[in-house]
Formats: sequence, C-alpha cells, structure tokens
Amino acid sequence: MSYNKDIKKVTTHVLHEMKQRGEKIAMLTAYDFSMGRIIDHAGIDVILVGDSASNVMAGHETTLPITLDQMIYHASSVIRAINRALVVVDLPFGTYQGNSKEALNSSIRIMKESGAHAVKLEGGKEVEESIKRIISAGIPVMGHLGLTPQSIYKFGTYEVRAKEDVEAQKLIDDALILQEAGCFAVVLEKIPAKLAAEVTKSLSIPTIGIGAGGACDGQVLVLHDLLGLTNEFHPRFLRRYLNLYEEITGAVSNYISDVKKKDFPNEKEQY
Repeated sequence: MSYNKDIKKVTTHVLHEMKQRGEKIAMLTAYDFSMGRIIDHAGIDVILVGDSASNVMAGHETTLPITLDQMIYHASSVIRAINRALVVVDLPFGTYQGNSKEALNSSIRIMKESGAHAVKLEGGKEVEESIKRIISAGIPVMGHLGLTPQSIYKFGTYEVRAKEDVEAQKLIDDALILQEAGCFAVVLEKIPAKLAAEVTKSLSIPTIGIGAGGACDGQVLVLHDLLGLTNEFHPRFLRRYLNLYEEITGAVSNYISDVKKKDFPNEKEQY
C-alpha cells in the first residue's frame, strides 16, 4: 500500500503534521457511496465532495446550479462509505456569499445532515467574516483561491489566474487572511507554479494544488477526470490514469451484442 497505515483516521491535525514533515497530501473528489468506498480503501487522505458534481453528475455547464440539498445528498452518500479519509464538502454557490449568518447555517446543515468533517468555500478577504463565523461554531474550513469556478461569469474564462502582479499579490494576501481567519488548508487552482510555491512556503497550513505545480503540499483532481470517465476535458494539469470511457463503452457494446445474438444469458446464467 502507498499510504501511511499508521494513520487510522485522517484529521485536520494529521494534515498539518503531514505538511510539517513534508509528506504530500493526496485528495480526490467523490460524490457517491461506491466510488467513496473504493478510493477510501485505496488510501486517499482527503475526499472532496465537490460542487463539480454539478458538472460530472448532473451535466450542468457550470457549478452554479447545484443546491445545498443536493450537496448534502452527495455528502451523505460518501460519508457512509468512509473509514479513513477526511471528507470536505463544498458550500455551493449562493449559500454563503455576502451573508455570514447564511454561511454558518449552510455549514451547520452540511455537518448535521451529512456527517461530513469540514466545509470548503471560495474566495479571500470577501469571505473572511463568513469563515470566522463558521469556525467559531467549531466547523473546520478549507479555503479556495486562484481560479474559483463559482465566479466564472465574473471572470468570463477558465484560464490561469494571478499571472499579473496585482492579482498575484492579492492572492498572497488572501492566503494569509484565510490562514489568519482559521482555515486548516487552502486549495490553489490554476495559478502559476512559481506563485503557488511562494504561497505554500509562506503558510503554515497545507496548500492543495490543482493546476498549481508540484510545490503545493498536496494535489487534488476530479475523480471522473483521473479515471477517464470524462473524455472531452483535456487541461494541461490533468493526468489520466485510466480510460474508462472507452472501457465501459466496449463492455456495454459487448453486452448489447450478446443479448441481441441470444448468447446472454447462457445455461449457466439461469435458474
């Protein structure tokens, strides 16, 4: 096994210790019981029940349409499968922006109704008050800076963020604000590797990169992308470990063929 068997349960404290000793953190998304069970058994450190469920599970173009009730449903399904991993749940668009009381109520619902271990939300200084309020209720918070998909219509593009000096400095400042506010970790999405390295070095909390280079304390990918279930998504940062789109298509085609030619079920496959 590639994971540390001594860690019976990954916690926010364990992640902090991993950063201190230079052990990389492996994080993946999951949205259902079956996939959650597989990747937890494989030894994943952190599972993100991402609002990317809006894209890969429901077929929406953006992450914006998914609701709090739907996120709780996905999170509950994953939680039932988990023995070891830390499970973090995205606060969906519209459940925390501009209203720290609503942010707290949304977080409480996720924790109470799904049994999750932490929440994640996007943004820097503008969500500082919400983060402090959520943490004051004893709920761990993971931050998210760089490309923030919930703000896609504001930026109008999924291109790399913080390439210019002003935006890069704001990201560094925001990362320190998130740490000061009490976040236990921060995701850095699609920013220059050099900037991510600088941020990682300046923080005592772990950074989790996606398209942010190898200097981050950990990495995260969308499980469906890693497995090749999505076949039309080809960003530079993605490494496909399987091509399940082709594998599953082939298996289904074989099943259809066997049914059509009356080869399935055979005599051994009936009662």
